[in-house]
Amino acid sequence: MQKTILVTGATSGFGNAIARLFAKNNFKVIITGRRADRLQTLKEELEQQYSVPVITLQFDVRNRKATEQAIASLHDKVERIDILVNNAGLASGLSTIDDGDVDDWDLMIDTNVKGLLYVTKQVVPFMKKQGSGHIFNLGSTAGKLVYKNGNVYCATKYAVDALTQAMRIDLLVHKIKVTSINPGMAETEFSLVRFKGDDEKAKKVYQDITPLQAEDIANTVYYCATLPNHVCINDLTITCTEQANGIYSIKNI
Repeated sequence: MQKTILVTGATSGFGNAIARLFAKNNFKVIITGRRADRLQTLKEELEQQYSVPVITLQFDVRNRKATEQAIASLHDKVERIDILVNNAGLASGLSTIDDGDVDDWDLMIDTNVKGLLYVTKQVVPFMKKQGSGHIFNLGSTAGKLVYKNGNVYCATKYAVDALTQAMRIDLLVHKIKVTSINPGMAETEFSLVRFKGDDEKAKKVYQDITPLQAEDIANTVYYCATLPNHVCINDLTITCTEQANGIYSIKNI
């Protein structure tokens, strides 16, 4: 039986790499994101390269109604969803609380916390009905240790950590696994988004170190997802060799 994975935020970074790796390994792939053109391009690439079915859902996880409608449409298209990867998330801005931009706060809270909840609530009924499933929540080292000027972003990732623990407890009776993957510095569009397109600032974040790549996280998710049915990795924190945690790396030790 061909398994199905749903990946949010699949148009770039971790989500894109995860979708590619699972398609390569013969999973039916459901990819979601805000950018319809990127979704279509990825769909065409995966179907051509790996001959697997790919479904695209274009919506913003911050929009509760759009999320509900998009995932509800899957009931006529797929019988099951075996894996959900709550990858959609971002950091916006880097400042002290008193200098923080409230719009940035809303964006991060609505995407990283509420969006994760909206998607999970719609997907869990599939898993309950089939009596199995695996949810991956993409957290961060920022959800393990607060760093200077990280305030609201860190708070959202602490929330992801708490929600993952709660989901694990709540879904035990349905035999649904829940795993938190918490990456450190990774070279994706993350810093470019945080610094609102300032490429120079974004590049400095990874200067003089060898950061994680999106494929490293994809490989980790795949490993966790393909363990025996009786094994669940609840929580993983992953950094590059030159980073110890959200504060200390070889650049500032």
